[in-house]
Amino acid sequence: MKRTLALLVTTTALMAAGAGAARAETVTNDTTTINYAGFVPCANGGAGEILIGTIDVHNLVTSTVNGNTVSSQFHFQPQGGSLVGVLTGDTYRLTGSSHGSSHVSLDTDHYVLTYVNNYNLIGPGPGNNLRVHEIAHVNIDRNEDVTVDHDSFTIDCG
Repeated sequence: MKRTLALLVTTTALMAAGAGAARAETVTNDTTTINYAGFVPCANGGAGEILIGTIDVHNLVTSTVNGNTVSSQFHFQPQGGSLVGVLTGDTYRLTGSSHGSSHVSLDTDHYVLTYVNNYNLIGPGPGNNLRVHEIAHVNIDRNEDVTVDHDSFTIDCG
């Protein structure tokens, strides 16, 4: 994680070199296909089952360098794909989004990430839907000690 962050920070710093005022630069604006396989407790009429398939996700990441701080904002949103229950053959769709921001100090190597996830996995018939809501804060210090605080985390079937 730290190496990926360092690469992002270095790339962003190079993009912003010579700029007098801080301004957001688009780092990523694309769609990625993600393979998924996992157990969903709400599927199969509440008995649960493994769903497999793909999810197309739009990724938008912007970054700003201001002095010795790099700030980034992100937004991830499903744009298509489908998941299929291995027992029932039922098709599920994913809706929702993740968004958040991160800040890293180039002086202290302190990294802070705050994000909100809101997702709905929509299945056929009643009782097969899954709702996920999460708000979290991640802190990584210069020793790479990680602290995660969840302000809110719920998973509901409906």
